[in-house]
Amino acid sequence: MPDPTTYEIVIRGRASARLLRPLLDDFAVDHAGAGVTRLVGTIRDPSHLHGVLAHLTSVGAELISLAPLAPSVDGRAVERVTTAMAVGPVPHHEQTRSAQR
Repeated sequence: MPDPTTYEIVIRGRASARLLRPLLDDFAVDHAGAGVTRLVGTIRDPSHLHGVLAHLTSVGAELISLAPLAPSVDGRAVERVTTAMAVGPVPHHEQTRSAQR
């Protein structure tokens, strides 16, 4: 079983406590960014991550990004890993390039 990993999940809009209620035990919520809600919390395993994403999808949240956070020296996760994955529509020219490879 993989080690738990801290993730940053960013969704569009200011998500209400009601919408996020199932996630509040596992995530800190930040509304400081303009027009986004940032969730930071520990994901125990792949099925936990899928469950979190399934909940966000079921309530119609628009996922902007999902990224694991690298642990700092004192053990708190604060730095985004450079392999962050932005989620959203792929521009047409990117789809074409991928198909040509």
